[in-house]
Amino acid sequence: MASEETRTAQTRTAMSSARKPSPEPGTATAAGPGRTPPTRAWATRLVVVGIVLSALNLRPAITSLGALLEEVRDGLGMSGGVAGVLTSVPPLCFAVFGVTAPRLARRFGAGAVVCAGMVAITAGLLIRPYTGSTVGFLAASALALMGIAVSNVLMPVIVKRWFPDRVGSMTGLYSMALALGTSLAAAVTVPVTDALGGDWQSGLTVWAGLAAAAVLPWLPLVRERDAAPAQEPPAGTPRERPREAEERPSQAPLRITRSRTAWALAVFFGLQATAAYITMGWMAQIFRDAGVPAGTAGLLLAVTMVMGVPLAFVIPRLATRLPQQGPIALALGVCGLAGYAGLYFAPAAGAWAWALLLGISNCAFPLALTMVGMRARTGPGVAQLSAFAQSTGYLISIPGPLLVGVLYQQSGGWGLPIALMAGLMLPQMAVGFLAGRNRTVEEEAAR
Repeated sequence: MASEETRTAQTRTAMSSARKPSPEPGTATAAGPGRTPPTRAWATRLVVVGIVLSALNLRPAITSLGALLEEVRDGLGMSGGVAGVLTSVPPLCFAVFGVTAPRLARRFGAGAVVCAGMVAITAGLLIRPYTGSTVGFLAASALALMGIAVSNVLMPVIVKRWFPDRVGSMTGLYSMALALGTSLAAAVTVPVTDALGGDWQSGLTVWAGLAAAAVLPWLPLVRERDAAPAQEPPAGTPRERPREAEERPSQAPLRITRSRTAWALAVFFGLQATAAYITMGWMAQIFRDAGVPAGTAGLLLAVTMVMGVPLAFVIPRLATRLPQQGPIALALGVCGLAGYAGLYFAPAAGAWAWALLLGISNCAFPLALTMVGMRARTGPGVAQLSAFAQSTGYLISIPGPLLVGVLYQQSGGWGLPIALMAGLMLPQMAVGFLAGRNRTVEEEAAR
């Protein structure tokens, strides 16, 4: 009888164990190999907060200056030529300093480098309004842009490492915060400056506070050396084996220049950046020259920038659900061509429609970031691809805004510049389609 009761109890225990659902990969459990330790939960939350706050700080140093450029020129006695050079400094710094990000990340960890980048942004924004000279202003701006450059490159790396099964949604969150910071700085810098008594120095310094807040979430993670939770990617995702090899600092770098996908992604990144800088620098002037009031022209530009907030969250999630991302690049390019055609034939009559279409087209940026995370299998691979694509891309983007200004000055109208913008959209669509093919740079470099 006792034996029978014992067997019954054992049977119930086995059935209960069989019915108990096993925890999903990456979820926190009290024990068990391959599970995320409970102590990692706080780190994951800090990484999310750090990603959002860092993304908010990756453009205000640029767009806040654009809003007060005339006041800065008068205050520092800048010539028009020097002011033109100042508008070309951001992509140049992104290209030069972005190359160093993978090496720094291998030595100190990506989280520590991003933390240092936020410190550099804070220091640059605090110092530059009070240097009293054009040279000092440029040097302090370069310091802030250096912090932005390394953070630009390493954000996809951090997303890939900490959230390998949520690359699309986390890239979308990061891109949405970046777009929000861009439009916020452009919209509120002038009103804030007026509220502070019209002092342009105070108006620029305000943004250092936001950068300082972005330092805090990374401080506890500096010693973590990016020891991300061991999250398993979803079924069908190329597995990284072994994971320890991904984190090993001595791993030989990829020969990234052998990858056609890397080159296609770099050119795609460069052409979309060219379109974005041309839009930010010249679109309001195009509308004003067409007879649109100055206030409305500024609002149209803000609408174009704000379009990136919701779409930056949607496009990466959609991209990760498709086997190839080329069709998205083509659709964004078609919107851009339609917007430029509208600017050419009826800039004032359909101004709101053209602003919306160009805002959609400018969302090629979050698509490019998503493809960086998808076109490499490992963390070091993502770091190299991100550095190569962004550094090469920003170098490609430098001449675009300057060339538009030259064509406008020489021709006396916007016909040729708009034709140039539309012409650049065609190769952007082509390389975007190539970059969206389902392959990895590791495979291509190995050949």
